[in-house]
Amino acid sequence: MKPVAIFRHAPTEGPGYFATFLHSKNIPLELIKVDEGAPVPSDPDAYSGLVFMGGPMSVNDDLPWIAPILALIRAAVQQEVPVLGHCLGGQLIAKALGGVVTRNPVKEIGWGEVSVVDNPIAHDWCNAIPNKFSGFHWHGETFSIPQGATRILESAYCPNQAYALGKHLGMQCHVEMTREMIETWCAVGQEEIAAAHSPAVQTPQQMAQDMDQKLVALNSVAAQLYMRWIQGLKA
Repeated sequence: MKPVAIFRHAPTEGPGYFATFLHSKNIPLELIKVDEGAPVPSDPDAYSGLVFMGGPMSVNDDLPWIAPILALIRAAVQQEVPVLGHCLGGQLIAKALGGVVTRNPVKEIGWGEVSVVDNPIAHDWCNAIPNKFSGFHWHGETFSIPQGATRILESAYCPNQAYALGKHLGMQCHVEMTREMIETWCAVGQEEIAAAHSPAVQTPQQMAQDMDQKLVALNSVAAQLYMRWIQGLKA
């Protein structure tokens, strides 16, 4: 089987639980460290699927790797190679498919309730997921839903939490989190947390409360979404 390509845009925003999930299914992966200057491949057909992780930058920034990634996403969708995006990754997919990324009304950082939207495509992707679950968030921008895609997850502070288009999935929330990732993000993001004046931003102490229990539930949600996504992997 061809590997799943995972694009890392920042050293602290690796695949987390997603890598654990792939290993459990004996699905090979290739980590492409864009943050270390790894070139963006031009042909998606070398992979069974493409996964884009998060990052502190904006998809609207003038960075040399953004245009090649947008082109790669468009080629992947055209060639029916499934794409999956987490936070920045979901924004990249949305922009590649004609959506726009703009500032969210409020910044979301920490645990926050996410709801499954009531439509057939959401039910297909989220059939084993509770109608409401505690997701993890760390973003100040949000995507519009690309043409032809369907909104499948929402939250009170960010209506567009996830969308699906055929075998492709873009998410604003983070379902890939691990304890190490949360602790690292809190350490490097102290100033951002302190400067944020938003009802949807938690302190590191609040994020740490019942963390292990929340991560077990979040990993379960992630596993259901990932299981649905790997059904579309290209041989």
